[in-house]
Amino acid sequence: MSGRLTENKIILIKRRTRLEELIVRYNTIQQAQFYIERLGADFSDYLQEDAQYRQAISRTLNELEVIGRVQLLDREHVPNFIFGEQDVVVVLGQDGLVANTLKYVEHQPLIGVNPDPLRWDGVLLPFTVGDLKLVVPDVLRRRRPIKEVTLAKAQLNDGQVMYGVNDLFIGRKTHVSARYQLKLESYTEQHSSSGIIVSTGLGSTGWLRSIMAGAAGIMRAVTCKETGAHLDRQDERLAPVWDAPSLRFSVREPFPSRTTSAELVFGEITDGRPLRITSQMPEDGVIFSDGVESDYLEFNAGVEAVIGPAERKGRLVH
Repeated sequence: MSGRLTENKIILIKRRTRLEELIVRYNTIQQAQFYIERLGADFSDYLQEDAQYRQAISRTLNELEVIGRVQLLDREHVPNFIFGEQDVVVVLGQDGLVANTLKYVEHQPLIGVNPDPLRWDGVLLPFTVGDLKLVVPDVLRRRRPIKEVTLAKAQLNDGQVMYGVNDLFIGRKTHVSARYQLKLESYTEQHSSSGIIVSTGLGSTGWLRSIMAGAAGIMRAVTCKETGAHLDRQDERLAPVWDAPSLRFSVREPFPSRTTSAELVFGEITDGRPLRITSQMPEDGVIFSDGVESDYLEFNAGVEAVIGPAERKGRLVH
C-alpha cells in the first residue's frame, strides 16, 4: 500500500476467545451453548465477548495497515515465531497474552492494547484500539517512552531455557510432592514440597502475593491462638517494580522429615546469587512460566536448573 509510514512489519498478536475455545472442545456453537446453559451460566456473555473481540481485531487491522505491513499471529504460534529486528509487536488481549508474548520477544517494543476496556482492567494494556494511529508512529520514530521489565530465566544443564515475565514454577505436573536439591550460595537442602515459585518484580502481585498472604494468615491465626492477642491484618500488597534487578523465590508447602529440610524456603535471587535446583523426580518434573502449563521444560532426575534474572529485559511501550 502506498503512503505507508514504514515497510517494517507490525506483528499483531491475537488469541482465541472463550467461545472459540468451547467450539474447539464441543465442535459446534450449539453444543457449546448447551454445555454452558446446563451449568446455569449466561451464554450471551460468551457471544458478546467474542463479537467485541472480533470487532476489535478488525478495527486494529484497519488502523495498522495504513501505517505498515501487518502480520496477524495467533497466540499458539508465538513460541516458534521468529521476530524481525525492526518489527513492532502489538498485542490485542488481556494481560496474560502480553506476558506470554513478551518472554518470546528479544528487544522489539511491545504495545499492549485493551480490546474491551469495560470488561478488562489491563495493567499491561495502557492503550485502546483508537490510540494506535498515534502510538505506533511515535514508536517507529522512537518518541514513545519504553518501560523495561525484568524477566526470570531457567537455564538447564542440557542447554534448554525457559523465560518468565511474571513467574516460573518448578515442580511436578500432578499434586504428588516434588523432590529436588536446592542450593543458594553455599547452603544446600534436600526438599520435598509442592514446588517452587520464582517471581519477578512485575509478578510480585500475582502468585507470590497469594503465597505470602496465606503464610501471613496462618501466622496471625497461630499467634492469636497461642497468645490470645488480636493482631490487625497487615497489608500484604507488594508494590510491583517492573525493572527490579532481583527475583524472589518461595517454596510451596515444604515438608521436613528425616531426609528433607524446610529452612531454605524463601529468598532473593540476583545475577551473582542464582538459585540452583537439581531434580530428583523420576518423572513428571516440569518448569513452566506465567501459568502456561502446556509450554514446559521437562525437569526429571539429574537435570539441574540455574534460576536468575534474564540477560535481556522486556520492553513495554507506555
